[in-house]
Amino acid sequence: MTALDVRSLVGGYGAADHIVKGVSLRVAGGELVTIIGPNGAGKSTVLKLLAGLLRPSGGEVQLDGQAVAGRSPRALVQAGLLFVPQERNIFGELSVEENLIMGSFLQLGQARERMREVMERLPLLGQRRKAPGRTLSGGQRQLLAIGQALMARPRVLMLDEPTAGLSPQVAEDLLSLVRQIRDGGVAVLMVEQNALDALHVSDRAYVLVDGANHVDGEARALAADPQIRALFLGGRTAATV
Repeated sequence: MTALDVRSLVGGYGAADHIVKGVSLRVAGGELVTIIGPNGAGKSTVLKLLAGLLRPSGGEVQLDGQAVAGRSPRALVQAGLLFVPQERNIFGELSVEENLIMGSFLQLGQARERMREVMERLPLLGQRRKAPGRTLSGGQRQLLAIGQALMARPRVLMLDEPTAGLSPQVAEDLLSLVRQIRDGGVAVLMVEQNALDALHVSDRAYVLVDGANHVDGEARALAADPQIRALFLGGRTAATV
């Protein structure tokens, strides 16, 4: 079943500023899909349009078969579409525990139960539950931001550059976690510059160029495609995780 269905999405940072020029994609339930492409291709803008942070100028967006294009971020969270931005994605002065509670702000009565679930899935957060967010490492902050989103029990989780600025080992661990979240039944739509490793953990992928679809397909097949490797992956071959 398709969890997220996007057709001919158009938009940007102003009424006439069409960074995204008719992007179409779909994410099935329990599937991990990655968007890759060169800088300026509109990858992150697609997620912001879907998350309600920018208003689409055109196109259709369906979440579990219901039209959601143009809804507010709050309404989209209530519907089950959660977005984790690349930066400023936690509250530095709040503890890990308090950050997680903020993730269930729409249903605070269930916060404790959901926090237990998230800490079982992400045990490091339980170990650091009283630590202020500002004291966490880069990888731990990303973990907390993802945990905060999981508090809302998303149907679709959207991640913008989750491995940006992380060491290779921490990035690999984080991508493995994202795959585990997928295995737990949450559909994931991810934008990544670390394209090769992202393709290796993904089910399918879309390549964007200049705000539009360029090619899409099974992720490992794209990673092995000589033309895709030459244009977008620096000519490297897929690594084994």
